[in-house]
Amino acid sequence: MKKELIFLGPPACGKGTQTTMLAEHLHFPHIDTGSLLRAEIAANTDAGKEAKLYIDEGHLVPVTLVAKIIKNRLSQDDCKNGYILDGYPRSLEQADALTGINDSINGNQKTSFKAIYFDIDTDMLIERIVNRRSCPKCGEIYNLKSKAPKVDGICDKCGEKLTQRKDDTREIAQERFDTYFKETAPLIDYYKSRGVLKTINANGDISEVWERLLKAVND
Repeated sequence: MKKELIFLGPPACGKGTQTTMLAEHLHFPHIDTGSLLRAEIAANTDAGKEAKLYIDEGHLVPVTLVAKIIKNRLSQDDCKNGYILDGYPRSLEQADALTGINDSINGNQKTSFKAIYFDIDTDMLIERIVNRRSCPKCGEIYNLKSKAPKVDGICDKCGEKLTQRKDDTREIAQERFDTYFKETAPLIDYYKSRGVLKTINANGDISEVWERLLKAVND
């Protein structure tokens, strides 16, 4: 049975780390919608050109265009047994669009759709954010408290000097949480009402959350 997995949770809740691990475990493609959009632009596709026009003018990429890009990706052969979609949907409108996309692609194929919500304490998240460091070369993410590099300030994988995002401050983090809970949190009720929401406790170390995630996926 095809497994369709999406993930909900506030910034820095650990979705990126866990979904990357899960993709390797299940041998499913990990589709990060932000990276997907950037790839379309870099490849100069028709959709990428159109998206770039909106971005260059400081506008959001329209829901219909994002849905088109998502549908093209989910239609590829590597998604036929399942996929892990990270960063989409972000609104109720996008959730409705994703339902239509899946229905269009799947036809009569048997599927299992789950929305997995990472439930975590906000104060803990802020601590994660202010201690977060990333590698500008390979993209590896560290945390000075929970996942520190072996050599202070240096990436374990490629040896590049780690950096801190300018917006990784307490004040900006709180603003991001406020925006998330206003715009994206309604998706929790949306998927709960449809009986496809799985909530996991995202407090704890990576291995603890990983075990909870596997249980939610396999239930």
